[in-house]
Parts: sequence; structure tokens; C-alpha cells
Amino acid sequence: MLSSTSTASAALASPNRVPEVTVEFWLIKLLAVTMGETAADYLSVNLGLGLPLTSLIMTGILVVALALQFAQKRYVPWAYWLAVVLISVVGTLVTDNLVDNFGVRLETATIAFTVVLTATFAVWYASERTLSIHTIVSTRREIFYWLAILFTFSLGTAAGDLVAETFDMGYLTTGMLFGAVIALIAIGYFAFGLNAILAFWLAYILTRPLGASFGDLLSQPGEYGGLGFGTTFTSVIFLGCIAALVLYMTLKRSGDDDDRILIESE
Repeated sequence: MLSSTSTASAALASPNRVPEVTVEFWLIKLLAVTMGETAADYLSVNLGLGLPLTSLIMTGILVVALALQFAQKRYVPWAYWLAVVLISVVGTLVTDNLVDNFGVRLETATIAFTVVLTATFAVWYASERTLSIHTIVSTRREIFYWLAILFTFSLGTAAGDLVAETFDMGYLTTGMLFGAVIALIAIGYFAFGLNAILAFWLAYILTRPLGASFGDLLSQPGEYGGLGFGTTFTSVIFLGCIAALVLYMTLKRSGDDDDRILIESE
């Protein structure tokens, strides 16, 4: 039987199952959360499926995508980002269902998801003693990771809609507000030594309302404060950008792996 120390060492020797935090990571994440907002609206409204049926279908597809992601046991760009895009859509739908179908106020939803996300982090830390995304090397850690991701999307949707609609600040102002807060977090990290894990998760949460605000700005009609490009056009454009970036990241990763093999063989 392996000791706890041996088990931990074996886990740390396993490959990380999520990507490194790079410029490409943040760019594709922002595109994914923006598409999550517009795609959810397109499916439920434009296609006329309605929130309950759309939620059921997309949750089923997400379960399949997560099964594929968990089966990789390492970071594979297409599997990982497919899961992110789908969980972005489902996270949006969770909040939309609570607000539109169950009459939950946006203030209540924002507070509730904040509590649930905080509890997820607390249980994760109590179990693993770290919240770092650089050590997602076991199935249990990956389960905590994806739960946290889901709740960040639902929280971000609620918070973004709360500021843009309930507080009547509009999509552009809301996007600029959340963008400014993210910039302050970046300054805190790079200039003042803000804890890296805290900075990452704060920025990750806030990119959701940032992306959703600009997604609504692009897709919603003029009478609702948008630019009127529609959910179909906006979703297709962002999906194309995501696909291009995933292809780039896949080719880049393949090249890095080839270089590593060459170096090790010398």
C-alpha cells in the first residue's frame, strides 16, 4: 500500500489536466464566455426551444463533453475548450432559469452563487490544501475544478445582468466597469504582489460578466441598448475565433512536445 506521501508524489508526477495561464488562455476564455451568453439566447429564443428544453439538451451535451475531458487524463486543447464553451452555456442557462422561470431576483442569485462558489473553494482547499490550477493532476481535483468553473459562470451571469439591467448601467458601461476591476487585479498581481491564486480566480470570475456584457452589447437590438448584430451572427463569429485559437494552441502544443522529445533524445 502506498503511503500518503507516496500518493501525493505520484499525483504531482502526473500531467496537469488544464492549460497554462497565457495570453491565449485569457483570450479564448473571454471569447468562450461571450459565446456562452449569445449561444444560450440563440438556442432558447431564436430557435424557440425555450429555457427548460435548451437547458436539458445542453446539460446532456455537457455531460458527454466532460466525460471526454476526464478520459484524457491530461490537457488536450480541443477536449478542454469544448468543455469550457459548453459549461459557459449551461452556467448561463442555470442563472436564466432561476431568474426567468423561478422568479429568483438577480440580487439573490448573485449572493447565492457567491456563497456556493465560496463553499466549493473551501471544501476543495480542505480536501487538497491548494486551489492552484497548476496541480489539477487527479480526478478529485478536476471535479472540484469544473464545479468551480460552473459556479463562476453562473455567478458572473447573475452579477453582469444585475449591474447592466437591474442597476440600469447598460451593457457597454457594465463591460467597462468589470474590465476596469480586472485591470486593477492585474496591477495588484504584477505590481503589488497580490497572491497569484487569488488573482487568478478573481479575474476568472469577472471575465464572465465582462464577456457577457459585450456579448449582449453586440447581439441585442438597439432598443435594448445593443448594436443589433443578433445572436446568430455573434455566436458564429465567436465560435470561429475559438476554433481558430484552439487549432493554434493544438499545433503549438504539438510543436512544443516535438521539441521536448528532441531535447531529451540528445
